[in-house]
Amino acid sequence: MENKTQQVVERFRNGYNCAQSVLSTFADDLEMPVNLSLKLASPFGSGIAYLQETCGAVTGSLMAIGLKFGKGENDTEEKKTHAYKVSQQFIAEFKKIHGTTCCRQLMNGYDMSSPEGMAEIMKDDLFRINCVRYIRDAVTITEKLLAEG
Repeated sequence: MENKTQQVVERFRNGYNCAQSVLSTFADDLEMPVNLSLKLASPFGSGIAYLQETCGAVTGSLMAIGLKFGKGENDTEEKKTHAYKVSQQFIAEFKKIHGTTCCRQLMNGYDMSSPEGMAEIMKDDLFRINCVRYIRDAVTITEKLLAEG
């Protein structure tokens, strides 16, 4: 089977957003149906529904971390605390590489909700150039953190 960084890029290039691409890459590891992961993550692309807030690669990773380590119905508070700790580690690593988790900043400040901003994003090919880097890095960081426990 191809490695996760190849898988995430292939999924992204097949039309799934960054959050969907990242979360679904971990679906099998998390014993989650791929289709469910795609549906769950669908509103989180483009910085959450084109609002360009938190990068979808980040939110996809945080969902994977929550599914692996989060507090469920009969779990202790320590599970939630651990999920927060791992999430903070993820965010720190992502910021160390990219400087921010804000989609708008990661997209060179362009506003995706405006035709002019989207035209600049398309002209500069930022989805292919920038977003592919973000999803690859998110998967690499998440894979390491999930393995470390």
